[in-house]
Amino acid sequence: MSEKNTCRCPWLDTSKLDYVKYHDEEWGVPVNEDKKMFESLVLESAQAGLSWYTILKKREGYRKLFADFEVTKVAKFTDDDVERLMQDASIVRYRRKIEAAINNAKRFIEIQNEFGSFTKFIWSYVDNNTIVNNINSIEDYVATSPISDALAKDLKKRGFKFLGSTTLYSHLQATGLINDHSNSCFRKNAFKLL
Repeated sequence: MSEKNTCRCPWLDTSKLDYVKYHDEEWGVPVNEDKKMFESLVLESAQAGLSWYTILKKREGYRKLFADFEVTKVAKFTDDDVERLMQDASIVRYRRKIEAAINNAKRFIEIQNEFGSFTKFIWSYVDNNTIVNNINSIEDYVATSPISDALAKDLKKRGFKFLGSTTLYSHLQATGLINDHSNSCFRKNAFKLL
């Protein structure tokens, strides 16, 4: 849906067609695949301190350089891989974020081994049901929640890096565990809840 008169979330810059496409087709759609969950975690971690649109523009670079987000491949990246990634402008070249992605791949696999899948683990934080928030204006958006706080604490304990409560709240929104589409947005009720 791309009609100009379609109501969308107030944070969205509708002059950026690729951003509109992301909002309309991906943001807030419940994710049940570990590969997509891992992709979102890497990208949200890379976004820390930057705009999401910056990361969205570099997503293809991340897909190429991070083995299409195959977690077992990323977990095997070496110091040589870090150096290779640091030379490529198609991603954010911030060493600690790159090293965190590799570390987090290893921790992600540990959670898969413990719970059967990462999605099973993370969806348990919302009792396997999308939380639908009441968003009437830009002021209704929050940066964290008790759920993202608890998840951040758990993941930190498990050795994850660059995934604080704010970053994880964004991840929960993006992957549909929290529905923060505004009440007037045409996407608010557009997808089936789990």
